[in-house]
Amino acid sequence: MKRIAAGLFFAAILLYNGVAAAETAARSAILIEAKTGRVLYEQNAHEPLPMASTTKIMTALIALENGDSDDPVTAGPNAYGVPGTSIYLSPGETLTLEQMLYGLMLASGNDAAVAVAEHIGGTVEEFCRMMTARAQEIGCENTVFVTPHGLPAVGHHTTAWDLARIAQTAMRNPQFRQIVSTQRVSLPWAGHDYDRVLTNKNKLLSAYPGALGIKTGYTKAAGRCLVFAAEREGLTLIGVVLNCPDWFNQASSLLDQGFAEWQMVTVLNQGETVRDIPVTDGDAASVRVVASADVAAPVRLDAWPDLIIDLPASLPAAIEQGRQVGTASLTDGGQVLVTVPLVTADDVPESTFRSHLRRILAAWPIGVPAP
Repeated sequence: MKRIAAGLFFAAILLYNGVAAAETAARSAILIEAKTGRVLYEQNAHEPLPMASTTKIMTALIALENGDSDDPVTAGPNAYGVPGTSIYLSPGETLTLEQMLYGLMLASGNDAAVAVAEHIGGTVEEFCRMMTARAQEIGCENTVFVTPHGLPAVGHHTTAWDLARIAQTAMRNPQFRQIVSTQRVSLPWAGHDYDRVLTNKNKLLSAYPGALGIKTGYTKAAGRCLVFAAEREGLTLIGVVLNCPDWFNQASSLLDQGFAEWQMVTVLNQGETVRDIPVTDGDAASVRVVASADVAAPVRLDAWPDLIIDLPASLPAAIEQGRQVGTASLTDGGQVLVTVPLVTADDVPESTFRSHLRRILAAWPIGVPAP
């Protein structure tokens, strides 16, 4: 009986803090909802740890944000023979940036990482500075990149929380999503009569319904690391497990319980009218206010968020279409989940004598002579 009671107590704690799941086998883990970033489950998520080739999520993001997909990228001497996983670039071999990124994210090519870093940053050191700076922009306070590939290096670390935020940002890039969700691709191979055929190392893509990617990683120092994502019924989840021997099963379990416990609730759709607000001294008596984006957030299946509308009682003319005049927020238990600007749907210029006269004439009864 004591064991049962203790188990129920532990489950209740986890239900309060996130997904109702037993502690994972990972040293560190997290599960978030992709749109709002709401944390659904976390375990030791803020401990700085090595992250192996999950580093390459940021490598790809920096490349996509600062390069062109069709840019020719030439492998220099520093890219040739980098230890670990490789797409076997030859010195002087050239692929497009997009092809290099497929080699980076599917086959985890360390040589491709160096080639991309030198192409974008000029040097690996400068590229890593760009990576760290971008992480700070995203809000990652415990991430430092020393390499573009994730091979062991002093000071190279992140946290599960930071890595989830990096993945969340990267997954907003359509080209990144396309690359990491690809299971197999063929790339040209200089000096060969056949192409490179690269298969994605992320087994979830073929084994887990709704899987979207993202990146595997392994070194002896970091252990097995996995950043993963999946989507079902409008709910997209992103997770991280660091130093996790049973990485794919643990990822699947976290996703299963996330989808079982949570749902995406949309209270207002983009463009939906929220209210008509009176306009003083305007060419119209009121202006329609609409949501600038979907007001949506993840909540538990048995819960419903509170909608808080913040709008003024009236507005002075003149008003331009698309002007932000308020906000709509969803809250759950006092926690703000998402805040969306509310904007005007129409122009309302200031009232003039001519416009005032037009309104009078338009309202005048037909067939009744004016005095």
